[in-house]
Amino acid sequence: MTKRETIHRIHDLLMAEYGPQKCALDHANALQLLIATILSAQCTDKMVNLVTVDLFAKYRTAQDFANADPAELEQIIRRCGYYRAKGANIIGACRKIVADFGGKVPDTMEELTTLPGVGRKTANVVLGDAFGVPGLPVDTHVKRISRLTGLVTTDDPEKIETVLCTHLNPGCWSQFSHLLIALGRTVCKANRPACAECAIRTVCRYGKRHVDQK
Repeated sequence: MTKRETIHRIHDLLMAEYGPQKCALDHANALQLLIATILSAQCTDKMVNLVTVDLFAKYRTAQDFANADPAELEQIIRRCGYYRAKGANIIGACRKIVADFGGKVPDTMEELTTLPGVGRKTANVVLGDAFGVPGLPVDTHVKRISRLTGLVTTDDPEKIETVLCTHLNPGCWSQFSHLLIALGRTVCKANRPACAECAIRTVCRYGKRHVDQK
């Protein structure tokens, strides 16, 4: 199969296995998703969802976050780790949202990545799940599985994004990322992929080799 055919086959197999997926971060709007995604760096979605219950009850708008007392904000998000840096990024991002975007989260890659603490992965999460704009976030699961399957040979998230997006229809970008994340959390776990149980083992370079050796 060509790379394009392999990517689409992986998409179809995972869709059959898991069904349509959505972002695991609890949110009611683009601002909440942006904040939750910033908090999710080096932290589990489960922990972020616990923390944001209190966080979003106290701070409801970009202006609220922009005016937040850093110490109070840090105390709420402390369990997410790197709380000082994340707190500074949240406040900084919201100040820029208020000053430059009228208090509304921007909906383009170019604008989102001008916000403190927002790189392409975070921007793609917000674009795909808050605005329905095609975006393919490359997190640790997407990076690892893309390499294991043989779809890419690089560790560079932006290059991985380019390869995957080149061979997928834009409407599938966000869902493909969610599906790889679902696989990574359930079967293809770091350092212990359960290849015999994997829905894509027949088209995965690592999986075929691993199962054949059993």
